[in-house]
Amino acid sequence: MTSIAYAALWLFVFVLPWEGVIRIGGMAIASRGTGVLAMGCTVFAVLLSARIRRLQLLHIAALLFVLTAGVELFVYHADDRLPDKYYTYLQLFLVLWMIWELCRSRERVHRLFLAFVLGCIVSSFMTVLVFHSTGGALRRFAAGGVDPNDLAMTLALGLPMAWYLANTYHRPLIIWICRAYLAVGVLAIGLTGSRGGLLTTVVALTIVPLTMTRLSPKRMVAMVSMLFLAGALAVAYVPEQIVERLATTSTEVEDLRGGGRIKMWRAGIHAFPMHPILGYGTSGFIRAVTPELGPGALVAHNSFVSLLVEQGVIGLTLYLLMFLAAYRGVRRLPRLERRFGLVLLGTLVMAMTPLTWEDQKSAWFVLGTLVAFAYARREAAAERPMARVRPGPPLVGGPITRRPVGPAAPAGETA
Repeated sequence: MTSIAYAALWLFVFVLPWEGVIRIGGMAIASRGTGVLAMGCTVFAVLLSARIRRLQLLHIAALLFVLTAGVELFVYHADDRLPDKYYTYLQLFLVLWMIWELCRSRERVHRLFLAFVLGCIVSSFMTVLVFHSTGGALRRFAAGGVDPNDLAMTLALGLPMAWYLANTYHRPLIIWICRAYLAVGVLAIGLTGSRGGLLTTVVALTIVPLTMTRLSPKRMVAMVSMLFLAGALAVAYVPEQIVERLATTSTEVEDLRGGGRIKMWRAGIHAFPMHPILGYGTSGFIRAVTPELGPGALVAHNSFVSLLVEQGVIGLTLYLLMFLAAYRGVRRLPRLERRFGLVLLGTLVMAMTPLTWEDQKSAWFVLGTLVAFAYARREAAAERPMARVRPGPPLVGGPITRRPVGPAAPAGETA
């Protein structure tokens, strides 16, 4: 039953990068359906085994975060309808628990990374098809009409995973699929025209120089060739208007505009002192900044500012504890895995900086898999059997006696 539950979880992770493509009534039915299936199978598998894995810091911090957010809503907004975002938090905690319960080996974590990369390939090809079908007439391109910024960040998260899997897997087909994603993924990110996605991609690709020395000459040539192909495809197919937009990235940063996000961040910081402990409640950012921004109030476009305003100091601290738990786990990994984990964690932080991603499934998936990966490596090392000592040849002759330490006995006397 555990294998069936893991298969359902794998399918759920595969759907994540393109969940927004199939929607009914504004609901991503693909991820919702596979998530419910995975949850039901996992609960059934745990009940059959009558064993549950001990929770770690990540899961305790996530549980306290969800409970604290719920207390704030019930205390200050008891008469209001619970926002959908809070139900999302509950579901995301269950995702963390499913990953922890079902991924007890490195191989299972590797397969979840592969599922995410395969899902990113689906989104990338859909984005390229949109570009081809419209003849490049749009200003920005994204699969299924999803937000281009969200898509770019999701695809950027898949880049370190693909690089790591291409250098650790032993199956040639999987290796070449992951290598191919480096090319098609960079092209799709370019077509989204996301300036934040461009910066996040730069962070994601730092895994290349950090792990180059660990590659064999043959693999190094193959990987560098795929990177050159990615650059060539981007230069050949990304429209000129998107290139001009991406070229303004440094200007936006230097002028502290951030595509209009800076004023949202300032308004949030100004509103924070009014409710510093528990915040304004889940989905309360717009309500908090409306007195300052009026009709122009939008979501924070920064996950950490959003958490500070909505959940207060307590909620933000608990959320950051989740990142600390992932960082502590990654730090204990071997060199290659440690560098991969740190780059993936840094890519996630960069992705969450210009977007309101605190309730994004991909973000919680990365945190959950990194912790599961760290503990799977540790348990595998602890369970590795010690090498057996081969017995030597049998002793021949009488026992060996040792002479006493000290001056030699005089002649004629026995020692």
